[in-house]
Amino acid sequence: MNYSNNKVSDIQIAYIGGGSRGWAWTFMTDLALDDQISGTIRLYDIDRQAAENNAVIGNHLMSREDAKGDWKFEVKDSLQDVLTGCDFAVISILPGTFDEMASDVHLPERLGIYQSVGDTAGPGGMIRALRTIPMFVEIAEAIRDYAPDCWVINYTNPMSLCVKTLYHVFPEIKAFGCCHEVFGTQKVLKGIYEAETGNTIEDWHDVHVNVVGINHFTWFTEANYKGVDLFPVYKNYISKHFEDGYELEGENWMNSSFKCAHRVKMDLFNRFGLIAAAGDRHLAEFMPGNEYLNDPETVHSWKFGLTTVDWRKNDLQKRLERSHRLANAEEEVTLEPTGEEGILLIKALCGLDRFVSNVNIPNTALQIPNLPANALVETNALFDLDSIHPVAAGELPEDVKALIMPHVENHERILKAALTCDEELVVTAFMNDPIVKGKKSFQTGNPGTGSRYACKYKSLPAGGLEAVKTGLFPHKPQIRNPYLISRIQFCGFIGRQQSTCYGSSVRRV
Repeated sequence: MNYSNNKVSDIQIAYIGGGSRGWAWTFMTDLALDDQISGTIRLYDIDRQAAENNAVIGNHLMSREDAKGDWKFEVKDSLQDVLTGCDFAVISILPGTFDEMASDVHLPERLGIYQSVGDTAGPGGMIRALRTIPMFVEIAEAIRDYAPDCWVINYTNPMSLCVKTLYHVFPEIKAFGCCHEVFGTQKVLKGIYEAETGNTIEDWHDVHVNVVGINHFTWFTEANYKGVDLFPVYKNYISKHFEDGYELEGENWMNSSFKCAHRVKMDLFNRFGLIAAAGDRHLAEFMPGNEYLNDPETVHSWKFGLTTVDWRKNDLQKRLERSHRLANAEEEVTLEPTGEEGILLIKALCGLDRFVSNVNIPNTALQIPNLPANALVETNALFDLDSIHPVAAGELPEDVKALIMPHVENHERILKAALTCDEELVVTAFMNDPIVKGKKSFQTGNPGTGSRYACKYKSLPAGGLEAVKTGLFPHKPQIRNPYLISRIQFCGFIGRQQSTCYGSSVRRV
């Protein structure tokens, strides 16, 4: 990197999953709008054509008169090529396919286990993790071997286990995870403040919050705007609008599977006194399965939706078509700020600024003192020249800690299970997951047989573990050498073929 006149040039960024037909275009847009940093974006993807298309799109974008950025996009054919000499590495992949995701989400439904996202917690999140961890082992080994000093920015879910795997394989890695769920809750607080007071907040970044928790199950213990405590404002709004919830203007949860009326957040505030800082679809998956996700009717009553994998498949087709149009200059990328903070964090790590944002990193500084030091947590941190300084977030209230700990414990189980091919650990993790544990019984055997095991989880009946395995995952995994982790067909648990590569042409949606 070269420094001159408050600018940094010749930055080398490796983009693993560089054929992305979503977040890659967001990243390009933010790069094009900033003139303080410049360099080369190296794109790597198992779908080389997708990466080549993005190189064309990116280079065309930078050539436009309205683009301030100066970046060259090029395609690389291996992890070694993309990582060697890089300053930053971005990981944005979709582990597996949408067919596999459909299995993650829908197979448990025959046991009465419903999931609103299926990418982080619950059986779906854990199976996704078992697909993902082997990929991240390979990526971490490559970073250790070819770019040990680079900063690694992860956008892939399940966030906690992705970042945890990177540190497990390469403890000296400089990696962190970025997630915009907290931003969404800051925007909700902005809107509620404006509705309650009649005053305007120009920028949601001015809503200052203390973040504490784990990814997709984060909480605000403080929230203020220019000296105004937003907790009483939030509480007052809830007292009047709990049944209706809150929706941004122009958004309707019934018209989008990815929107909500934030009623789960409001209910959690009434119960625990903290502001839950993620979308309701994520929050619901961390709670017992007999609460917000008991059945589709219950989900509907809380004004959010279950994951629609078919929608994702249809959307992928639209993205493929748009990629073709962009690559052939039949459509232009709109140059306007995306609201993502990735570029701001890169600039801060380059020393151009100091910036505070929420980040997913190990709890080694005990930024949350009453969670284990090996937990992967989400708190605020100060980004500065070649450094991240975790902000002391304070202890979690014991009742909220009790909600979080089963997931922290399961992160350990699932990581070990993926590394050692331990099927029993996976089953134990399922049984410890609140979505599963909150259900009183579940169906086993073939769908529609009506046979049921009474599953009181404190007193599991004889054969209960086997019932879980055969009910959720009818096929045994084909296990090979545990050290050839990228070749383990853990997806055999759900009757799907494990992807053996780590790049993906589609970012999570």
